[in-house]
Amino acid sequence: MAEAQNTPAGSTTAGSIAVAAESTVATRMSAPPSFDVADFPVPHGREEEWRFTPLERLRGLHNGTAVATGSAVKVAIEAPEGVTVETVGRDDSRLGKAGVPVDRVAAQAYSSFEQASVVTVAKEAVLTEPIRIAVHGEGGVAYGHQLIQLGAFAEAVVVIDHTGDAVLAANVDYVLGDGAKLTVVSVQDWDDTAVHVGQHNALVGRDASFKSIVVTFGGDVVRLHPRVAYAAPGGEAELFGLYFTDKGQHQEHRLLVDHNTPHCKSNAVYKGALQGDGAHAVWIGDVLIQAAAEGTDTYEMNRNLVLTDGARVDSVPNLEIETGEIVGAGHASATGRFDDEQLFYLQSRGIPAEEARRLVVRGFFAELVQQIGLPDVEARLLEKIETELKASV
Repeated sequence: MAEAQNTPAGSTTAGSIAVAAESTVATRMSAPPSFDVADFPVPHGREEEWRFTPLERLRGLHNGTAVATGSAVKVAIEAPEGVTVETVGRDDSRLGKAGVPVDRVAAQAYSSFEQASVVTVAKEAVLTEPIRIAVHGEGGVAYGHQLIQLGAFAEAVVVIDHTGDAVLAANVDYVLGDGAKLTVVSVQDWDDTAVHVGQHNALVGRDASFKSIVVTFGGDVVRLHPRVAYAAPGGEAELFGLYFTDKGQHQEHRLLVDHNTPHCKSNAVYKGALQGDGAHAVWIGDVLIQAAAEGTDTYEMNRNLVLTDGARVDSVPNLEIETGEIVGAGHASATGRFDDEQLFYLQSRGIPAEEARRLVVRGFFAELVQQIGLPDVEARLLEKIETELKASV
């Protein structure tokens, strides 16, 4: 069910497949989901869900000492006709419907935000232009919440762009009505000193399609937790990710696809490149197929390309199955350095070593960049990759 794993010295790669009560994997968190911060103990780094995270660099987000400092983050939303944009208070009944916080930081974010942005795409509206959400940090600590909801048979593309400097904990909810189609591109292009911890919750309706593309470049510490659940049969979810981890950066992506409904599909593909001393990327891919989720079809894959010495990757795919009545399920993980044969082939045809190196990395990321479908965003990301590569030469 899973491909053989390629694990070089200096990295940690593990996978597991469990059936029912025979094993408990990372999909079963140490504390049940809750909106109440008090239900989560302060992590110390020995817990399964925190053991890879440098807690001392979270600037107090994990233990309650990070206090919001006014307008530390500004949010600007550009939306085409047919979209309603609102700023609402904590008491809005639409908030929190897509998912419940699964760790202390997410619960702290939910308990601490004062206002939330709600973006609503009307039933059967098909947007020809993307919704653009700019989240810009201006220093300090902030807690945030955003809700993006699509009515039945609506179609939309949303770009969420994170820039600047901040210590931010935020939850983002995506709620898809029956037959809706939503593509979300979340770009983390923070300054080098930023800290960003976020939980993304998607609730996919009957026969609806959700595509997430998470792109992470900047920040001192970025820890994102994309999660998907299904409200009715027939839903599909695609989770794509691209990250470029530089010297001293910690970038962590922890996915969970909860197949809780029959006849749904999911596919997760994350790729990362690392360079420089202390560069650390973590990918945790959890897929849970519950007993009621007959007819599930799922696959997850993580690939990492280590460009220099001193970088570390921890890649852990987990697949937990509680029913034998599925279409298919599998996972794969691999971490390695440049393919010498690829470089030799390009150089033997007159391409300089530096340019050959860039071509290999661009090819490595190409399939994910093409999933975005927005030329301006794709061009910007390719330019960012080029900039990162030049810095390592």
